[in-house]
Amino acid sequence: MHLQELFDRSFKAARIGVWECSLPDQTLSWTDTVYEFFDLVPQAPLSRDEIVKLYTPETRKLLNEARDKAIRTGEGFTLDAQIVTAKGNSRWIRITACVEFANGIAARIFGVKQDITAEKAMVEQLRYLAERDTLTGLSSRTRFETFLGEICGTDSRSGQALLLADLDGFKSVNDTLGHQAGDDCLKVASRRLSQAAPEADMIARIGGDEFAVIHPCSSAEDLAKIAARIVKGMNWTISTPTKNIRITISVGAVIIIPGQSPKDIFAKADLVLYDVKSAGRNGFRIMPPSRPALEIAQPTLHKEASSSPVGGF
Repeated sequence: MHLQELFDRSFKAARIGVWECSLPDQTLSWTDTVYEFFDLVPQAPLSRDEIVKLYTPETRKLLNEARDKAIRTGEGFTLDAQIVTAKGNSRWIRITACVEFANGIAARIFGVKQDITAEKAMVEQLRYLAERDTLTGLSSRTRFETFLGEICGTDSRSGQALLLADLDGFKSVNDTLGHQAGDDCLKVASRRLSQAAPEADMIARIGGDEFAVIHPCSSAEDLAKIAARIVKGMNWTISTPTKNIRITISVGAVIIIPGQSPKDIFAKADLVLYDVKSAGRNGFRIMPPSRPALEIAQPTLHKEASSSPVGGF
């Protein structure tokens, strides 16, 4: 009795409950902890059809597939399942199941259910921290590199482009106004960049004042319009009692060709970004899939200068 009491208390502390289902008549039996998971009154009558409705549609499909296979083969399974309880609370439970046979026929399926809602929340938070830049809320460099690799490794007919961008004037903000002002500048930059490229597949902060945009793109001309919109939108002035600091952006862009390595795609965009910065900043250039690069705009782009192509290198 003492060991049984310790067993029950340990299971309850670990948020683990025991369940079973009699297969001939689909009768469910639960311990009180499982009732708590589903926000049901302990020992209340159970209808499997009604309980299954509490699983989300995607989970319900996975559960039915795993359950049918287990009954057919006798092999148990473990499944993380999402439910919406009787009180409307979203919860995750880990289902572990075994099958018992009698005279060669599956007689019951049983196991344990554990509340893993807190674990899922922690994992989601860790994933968010890994995939998001904590200062700006944009995608992180790690997520960007993964996404770019996926695009380059996919034989997709839908065109996409990579735009690399550096803020012009950011160093002056840090040196003159301090790092807090620098952080505020990066937050403004992230908002402006998101507004300038609302249809982007991804916008990431990949360095101190360095950003990357992956955007749908049908042609070099289409990419020029996207880049021009970004340059125009990333132009503002930080005013202080003693000094005004102008913030602009330099952009290097390339159309992504599936099959090329992410490293090569990045290097091409980085190369033309360097050319923009060398030419005076505050503008963009596009490198087509093969060199030479096509200069689409000079740094004076949004000073009402001509934005028509002016030739290659």
